[in-house]
Amino acid sequence: MKFKDYYTTMGVPEDASADEIKKAYRTLARRYHPDINKDQGADEQFKELGEAYEVLKDPAKRAEYDQIRKYGATSGGDFKPPPGWHSGADFSGGGYTTADPAEFSDFFETLFGQRAARKPYEGPGRAPFAIRGEDVHYRIPVTLEEAYNGSTRGISLQTHRFDKEGRGIPETKTLNVKIPKGVIDGQKIRLRGQGGAGFGGAPNGDLYLEVELDPHPRFSVDGRDVTLVLPVAPWEAALGASVKVPTLGAAVNLTIPPNARAGQKLRLKGRGLPGKANGDQYVVLQIVLPPVDSAEDRSLMEAMRQQMPFNPRETLGV
Repeated sequence: MKFKDYYTTMGVPEDASADEIKKAYRTLARRYHPDINKDQGADEQFKELGEAYEVLKDPAKRAEYDQIRKYGATSGGDFKPPPGWHSGADFSGGGYTTADPAEFSDFFETLFGQRAARKPYEGPGRAPFAIRGEDVHYRIPVTLEEAYNGSTRGISLQTHRFDKEGRGIPETKTLNVKIPKGVIDGQKIRLRGQGGAGFGGAPNGDLYLEVELDPHPRFSVDGRDVTLVLPVAPWEAALGASVKVPTLGAAVNLTIPPNARAGQKLRLKGRGLPGKANGDQYVVLQIVLPPVDSAEDRSLMEAMRQQMPFNPRETLGV
């Protein structure tokens, strides 16, 4: 009995991920299904493909097959189970959807037991061929204002549909997407049924839009919290003040305490992005010196130097 290399049948490497195996199956199944491909040999190729996929799609069965593949295939291509080998795989309730289990090979039988142990094949002839559409993932740029207020955005994306022969035909899809209030960077918006087209009456896949917040000229964002760098005059920092501060909503009054320091962080609770628990807004103080453009300005600075001895480098010991 010849050894069957299911990885070669699927056209994937032995370290292929589950998604890569699924994608390969979708592509090849449409290519070789006898209802679509009338070429000689397509039916046999479809059977081989269905058998390979039934094994490789299941982690436990794939792991057992990998062991047999490693130790049970001779150099001549014949299959000989290693000493003491016994299949632990169980194909009962396997949920076959694309091939008749009765058509699987003797090699499959040797690995995974008797056909009687499997889920009975229901219905006459070949099972209807249907594949759910692939899920599609896109990134969508969102402004911070849209994330705060919510919005509706029109988008266009490239997708495809299938003709009756199973060929994929590219098309452009235009959608109005509702951006929920309070979305954060990296959050995914799911649109059911707006992904890849299903085949054979199967449903479409879903569209996942990953939010990518645009950089903002004023605010930086961390989750639902936002941070604003606020310029303040030296006397506002020294004496304290009440100043207007922009937020994602309306401007609010912020109290700056006396003797505030450059880089000091003040908190406006609940003024970040909305959610089950609203984020906060943090205000970082940045002390800005006024320009010294006239003789009067210089005289005032000189008076401050004389009247307020201050060494900003004292903590450095110099």
